[in-house]
Formats: sequence, C-alpha cells, structure tokens
Amino acid sequence: EIKNIIEKPDPKKAPSNLIIVGKYILTPELFRELKKIRPSKTKELRIADGLKNLLKKQPIYGYKFEGKRYDCGSKIGYLKATVDFAFKHPEVKKEFRRYLKKLKI
Repeated sequence: EIKNIIEKPDPKKAPSNLIIVGKYILTPELFRELKKIRPSKTKELRIADGLKNLLKKQPIYGYKFEGKRYDCGSKIGYLKATVDFAFKHPEVKKEFRRYLKKLKI
C-alpha cells in the first residue's frame, strides 16, 4: 500500500528509495480527481497530483519491481534501454551488433 507520493523529491530528502516508473492501472476515481486539480506551472495535469489527492480517500497499491530500470525520461537513459533491448531481441541482435562494429567505436 502506498502511503505518500512526492513528485521529484530531492534525493537527499526523499522518504524512501522507491519510485513510480510510469505503469499504472487507473480507475475512474483518479480521473475525477484530475478534473479537480490545477495544472502545474508548465500547464500539465500530473497523475502524481491526482494520486496524491486520491490517497486521502482510498488506498492505492503499488508493485515492488525487482530488476533493471531505465530512466527513459533522459536521453542517455533512453539510449541505454534501446541498446540493451536490441542486444536481447532475437530478431535484431545480430544485425545491430554488426552495425555497431561498422561504426568502429
């Protein structure tokens, strides 16, 4: 059960080392909460804000994922994920490896 949601906390002040990685099963209740919140300074409606409001009314549950995580919100994280998965994908791994060898990096 999730107790609190903090959008992008300072890592030194974060209450835990757990994160939301962007996969959700959303219920109609969340969409009702999103209609009530104000957009951020960047004019976004953030799911985290809706979830935080919903926590006051009902339990929210998360899944503790064990495994490798990629930060696809950063350019280098996205590239690392793409390369790692290319090497694991049976249809493209050989051709991708040949391509990289041609680059002579």
